[in-house]
Amino acid sequence: MSAVSDRLPTFPWDKLTPYKATAAAHPDGIVDLSVGTPVDPVPELIQKALVAAADSPGYPTVWGTPELRDAITGWVERRLGAREVTHRHVLPIVGSKELVAWLPTQLGLGPGDRVAYPRLAYPTYEVGARLARAAYEAYDDPTELDPEGLKLLWLNSPSNPTGKVLSKEELTRIVAWARSHGILLVSDECYLELGWEADPVSVLHPDVNGGSYDGIVSVHSLSKRSNLAGYRAAFLAGDPAVLGPLLEIRKHGGMMTSAPTQAAVIAALGDDDHVRVQRERYASRRELLREALVTHGFRIEHSEASLYLWATRGESCWDTVDHLAKLGILVAPGDFYGPAGAEFVRVALTATDERVAAAVRRL
Repeated sequence: MSAVSDRLPTFPWDKLTPYKATAAAHPDGIVDLSVGTPVDPVPELIQKALVAAADSPGYPTVWGTPELRDAITGWVERRLGAREVTHRHVLPIVGSKELVAWLPTQLGLGPGDRVAYPRLAYPTYEVGARLARAAYEAYDDPTELDPEGLKLLWLNSPSNPTGKVLSKEELTRIVAWARSHGILLVSDECYLELGWEADPVSVLHPDVNGGSYDGIVSVHSLSKRSNLAGYRAAFLAGDPAVLGPLLEIRKHGGMMTSAPTQAAVIAALGDDDHVRVQRERYASRRELLREALVTHGFRIEHSEASLYLWATRGESCWDTVDHLAKLGILVAPGDFYGPAGAEFVRVALTATDERVAAAVRRL
């Protein structure tokens, strides 16, 4: 076991423990804006769908029910503007994090292969490469990478942690570059429904991919848009030549979404009203927190989408974490997402209205 665990970095969130204790000691309690975990209720129609499917004694299938695949293909075409999406173009997964962590291994990558991801990025992209014993590197512009040995290129738009959105023109250029070098491009689009000052575009849009899904896969999650982080519900869409072998591998690995969760996903993808309601909640919290942070002396960069504000006071991120913890507010240090975040903190919008109001008063 140690041979595997020794490949991994120290789990970053453990470093926040003393700051969390400081914040929790505030007389009015902690306002935890460090982790982007949903706090609002699961929409009632989704709960009802889950309960209605609770009597599920048999094994679910990895590929999901035909009804689930219909729901995914319908949503991909309706929401992302994709065209001619069939069941072969989609694959349910057990939450997006497991996919990010295990995709390099499931693709058969290993020593001599390279994985690349954005300069500021979700740490699990690196973890996935480490688990597969592949080399890994961060980029500012992926088209400036050496394509030799590069087997997996991660995009993340909207970005976690910065909220940066890649334009349609940028996506088109990157997709063309990856294809010209035979590099698999996987686009993490889990925050795509949460654009504020930008309208995020998927790599599945025909204006980006020219009407072909060759060499591209997108990752989508229901954790944020539908408050289903506790359900572990996500899916892939894109190149059948990639998803077909992944399906076979995941069958052998028993990586199945539970039958009640599949029913819940069908309900969630078929309803846009609850997404609008949740967006309005986050938009209100974002406006309040952004104004309070700026008034307090922060500068906000990017943050045009996603569930975070990328903020700096021009000092070490840990000094900022300490400063806010003394106000009873816990945030994530920017260096969790790469050395380029050393002077930033990530402020999540995922707190109740009451806790956000408390943070605003303290700031």
